[in-house]
Amino acid sequence: MTDLTLLGISGSLRREATNRKLMHEAARLFAPARFIVADLNLPLYDGDNEQAEGIPASVQALADQIAAADAVVISTPEYNKGPSGVLKNALDWVSRTKGSPWADKPVAVMSAAGGRAGGERAQATLRGFLVPFQPRLLSGPGVHLADSSNQFDDQGRLISDQYAATLQQLMDKLRIEAQR
Repeated sequence: MTDLTLLGISGSLRREATNRKLMHEAARLFAPARFIVADLNLPLYDGDNEQAEGIPASVQALADQIAAADAVVISTPEYNKGPSGVLKNALDWVSRTKGSPWADKPVAVMSAAGGRAGGERAQATLRGFLVPFQPRLLSGPGVHLADSSNQFDDQGRLISDQYAATLQQLMDKLRIEAQR
């Protein structure tokens, strides 16, 4: 079924971030689908600015992408034992938009980090951040890419058969949820 839309969200803004690479690998394994990459380069949330100026167009665009997607895949780095501020800021902003773009949305969460736990703590915290929005969060299999800077080839493909197989299982489950 190629008419599915998958939204990819990387919690890292860096162009060559391993979470961005992992997100693209997830999209490749989820395919066929229309793949859209979310832009988290948003202003910092400030209630005074929201009151004075309303929801920024870039935030509304993200909320609209979430609402329109059949499924969402989020890849989070681990910064100081938690998800990135960029990702948390995006979640906070989207929570201020009209409607409930996350409600009942199939969502797969994964992480890539330099440490041996592969961002497991950040992923657990991110899951907690998402609960109030009531998406259909997949419970697993867990993708926690450890030593992430050494896990991709020159084309951005995972070099570990084990990580690739686990990511494929996660994307297969996400596809099933998106088709429900």
